[in-house]
Amino acid sequence: MKLVDWKAIVEGLLFAAGDEGLTLKQMAMVLEISESTVLDILGELKNDYSQTGRGINLVEVAGTYQLTTKKEHAGYLKKLVESPTSTSLSQAALETLAIIAYRQPITRAEVEEIRGVKTERPIHTLMAKVLIKEVGRVEGTGRAILYGTTKEFLEYFGLKKLEELPPLPEKVDEQYVQEEADLFFERFQETIEDSN
Repeated sequence: MKLVDWKAIVEGLLFAAGDEGLTLKQMAMVLEISESTVLDILGELKNDYSQTGRGINLVEVAGTYQLTTKKEHAGYLKKLVESPTSTSLSQAALETLAIIAYRQPITRAEVEEIRGVKTERPIHTLMAKVLIKEVGRVEGTGRAILYGTTKEFLEYFGLKKLEELPPLPEKVDEQYVQEEADLFFERFQETIEDSN
């Protein structure tokens, strides 16, 4: 495989890894090549990004490599996040936010177990809107990120503290739970639309 092919694969891996990034060891293991070769590929990628005026950077933070946006584009990214077209939340994001609000601190895997589907994109959306944040890491292998709601979440929904969230029903009737969830999400969406 040519160097260009390796660069494309490494770029794809880093993109898929998102904010968590990847270590040299992880990339070497996945690609089945030496860490020094991965380091050379990363150097080439970093050089490509800086030489060609691309909108992303390759950075190393505490031994983990990740793709980031360029600081000089921060103003545009802020406008995107704050623009009216990006203020509505999808059903997946609403469900994810409700789970995090009631179960925090909680890992992405735990949210996915409750929802039954992947939640990487909804979590990314909620982080971009500053409704949730990283609140720590789980002890032990993997040290998964724990998520919780932010001060902005409370302000957005007119709450002084999390204890003001409506209580969850004790009744576990499936139909009742679905109806309550639908009602909650309707109110949640109305609150979002009213604040625009």
